[in-house]
Amino acid sequence: MTNTPRVTIWNEFRHEKRNAKIAAIYPDGMHEAIASHLRAEGMTVATATLDEPEHGLTEEALGRTDTLIWWGHTAHDEVSDGVVDRVQSRVLEGMGLVVLHSGHFSKIFKRLMGTSCDLKWREVGEKERIWVVAPGHPIAAGLGEYFEIPAAEMYGEYFDIPEPDTLVFVSWFQGGEVFRSGCCFHRGRGKIFYFRPGHETYPIYHQPEVLKVIGNAVRWAAPSGGPEVKFGHRPEPLESLRVGE
Repeated sequence: MTNTPRVTIWNEFRHEKRNAKIAAIYPDGMHEAIASHLRAEGMTVATATLDEPEHGLTEEALGRTDTLIWWGHTAHDEVSDGVVDRVQSRVLEGMGLVVLHSGHFSKIFKRLMGTSCDLKWREVGEKERIWVVAPGHPIAAGLGEYFEIPAAEMYGEYFDIPEPDTLVFVSWFQGGEVFRSGCCFHRGRGKIFYFRPGHETYPIYHQPEVLKVIGNAVRWAAPSGGPEVKFGHRPEPLESLRVGE
């Protein structure tokens, strides 16, 4: 697990500009709230937003990224398919991807999952209790058996995703629903982590446990330095061949 990965945080950055309540919680945007924590942990962090040219995700920007964090909500359809292609290619090559909260409906997450990624939801500010169900996993490092978010938007099962390679967290909500809230996947050489918390009207990205999980996930998802994969025709065998005898 890389201790100092190069991180790019992508955020729509629309809510914070249009809603005074959200702007008061995240005056510089949700991406900067997360970025300040990761920088304090010694990581190199860049940010990118929807309204930048190429959404800030140029070939050069992604080439400098070990782990990409993604937050989206109301403008999933505005993300260019060409940029989605570019991000998908980088994930398959080994770049990590951490998808937060309503990013479950992003084009990139749905493409990598191959399912609708739909779910149940309710927004009344109820308590969320997040249980660690894979205590030996690096993403759970430094946590207790559970932690709580005092006020959150509810996401409930069934969550239409493929079976996770590892389920790290399960959420329980005050209204009774449960949700697979911390899910690990592998696609190509890349690692993907979906983490549920983060509705924009609550100060969730200021909560230490949530930020700890994101930092752990960024390190886990970063490239691990495995061998380069080569595809295609291989005319020279590894061993001597005597074909036809």
